Amino acid sequence: MKQLYILFFGCILSLASCKKEVKSKIDIPKTKSTIKYAKGFDIIDERGSRKLVIKSPYKNADGEYIHDIIDRKNDTSRIQGFHSNDIHVPVKNIVATSTTHIPMIELLNEEESIIGFPYSKYISSNKTRALINEGKIKEVGKENSLNTEILLDLEPELVIGYSVNSADKSLMTLYKAGISVIYNGDWLEETPLGRAEWIKFFGVLFNKEKEADSIFNHIEKEYLQAKEIAKKATTKPSILSGAIMSKDIWNLPAGDSFVAQYLQDANTNYLWRETTGKGSLSISFESVLDKAQNADFWIAPGYFSTKEQLLKSNKQYANFNAFKNDNLYTPNLKKGTTGGVIYFELAPTRPDLVLKDIIKITHPSLLPNYEFTFFERMK
Repeated sequence: MKQLYILFFGCILSLASCKKEVKSKIDIPKTKSTIKYAKGFDIIDERGSRKLVIKSPYKNADGEYIHDIIDRKNDTSRIQGFHSNDIHVPVKNIVATSTTHIPMIELLNEEESIIGFPYSKYISSNKTRALINEGKIKEVGKENSLNTEILLDLEPELVIGYSVNSADKSLMTLYKAGISVIYNGDWLEETPLGRAEWIKFFGVLFNKEKEADSIFNHIEKEYLQAKEIAKKATTKPSILSGAIMSKDIWNLPAGDSFVAQYLQDANTNYLWRETTGKGSLSISFESVLDKAQNADFWIAPGYFSTKEQLLKSNKQYANFNAFKNDNLYTPNLKKGTTGGVIYFELAPTRPDLVLKDIIKITHPSLLPNYEFTFFERMK
């Protein structure tokens, strides 16, 4: 599936290692952190000097990236010389590289700062699509690669992207040309609220930390209130998720994954909740059928959009009660004008709406007036 970089129940643009990497944990006196859930970044105030620390730039990273945040009003770097780990705020123009960045930037009313995006077909937001249609956001790459020539010509102040396992050599060209880059590791977060809290990362860049805090506090409040509502349920329906990906091997969320967290907070019985791991499990079809044949609901059955597609892939899907009883729900049906799945773009920023969707599926009487944001019953 093309949108692997923002999968639901789980990038591929790599960011060059353009910042100072620290191989050991930093020991900096700091005020109490305002970061409550996210593990991949921190905002540090050291004697009036702000730093944005990227703790998890990519999987298995052995170092951290520290960026000095410099207010343009007090900027003397042009006299003293440019430092590659400095970020001058507010950032005036950026290149974003993941659709998950778009909602956070829009919530801060900074979408007009975006001047470039790779493979913008996937962007679903009407506000940002309008800017693309007006030619204000340039195409800077296709699929999983950036066009460095276009980027150098565009001269963005900052490129925001991510890496899967290590830095991409192609972006060293941008670094050598004086273009700053910064990792965004929101996709590595292990909890729904941890992912959403990355709006504070953008709050720093646009010098809108108070606005970002306020937005996140609202999302957190809505999420926790929905979680409390779910506790009122008198039943705990059993849940199956995922589908066969290849050779009769079923991929489904591990018990410590952020997806399993959603299902737990919705007060459901996820059948693999006791497993370990924060990513996906790979289990034989026979084992899944044996354990989940009588599951009450099947939520997010892979990339499939219809029951017919499921059966064409494997007729044995019809053996599941959730299939027979039309209790399959998918987020793949709601799309933007150019075909991008809205869930992949917006869900990381609005986990409260994802949780409400799951509660509406599994405990509909608890949210009688709520309408689905992302999910629909599969036909």
